[in-house]
Amino acid sequence: MDYHSLTKQITDLLTKNNYWFETFEHEPVFTSEEAVKTRPGYTLHQGAKAILAKIEKKNKEEFFVMFVVPGDLRLDSKKIKQILDIKSFRFATEEELMKVTNGLQRGALPPFAHFFNLSLYVDKRLLENEKIVFNAGDRRFSVAMKTKGYQELAHPQVIDIAMG
Repeated sequence: MDYHSLTKQITDLLTKNNYWFETFEHEPVFTSEEAVKTRPGYTLHQGAKAILAKIEKKNKEEFFVMFVVPGDLRLDSKKIKQILDIKSFRFATEEELMKVTNGLQRGALPPFAHFFNLSLYVDKRLLENEKIVFNAGDRRFSVAMKTKGYQELAHPQVIDIAMG
């Protein structure tokens, strides 16, 4: 299959650095609930849901960041505003997502912000899993890897940003 070039960049990065991972090729998925059905042996809580958001600081400065939460949780806007001391944030539009990520579709965003020169904030509950799984640049391709390896490669800022 023809995937976005980022898919190969991710698997090459994991291979080159000798990290354990496994891949899943599947029908296109659009939600975490659909994705979990294509990943045998993994739970919704292990799904790393990556979200591109636009932040507005109190001084009116705006920029994009990446949030990652377990697939069964959602972002808590009150916590984010308080912890990051910002005025507001909103989800990126489809057009903004494609521009910032060099053409990725909604639902294909992997939880690696360094590919896009973004800050990365990961909810602490995701990292309680031994392994995580995520769409890797395409809605038809998932990668699972050990959480310890993910933390070593992604260098996330770990905070409490999700709610059930």
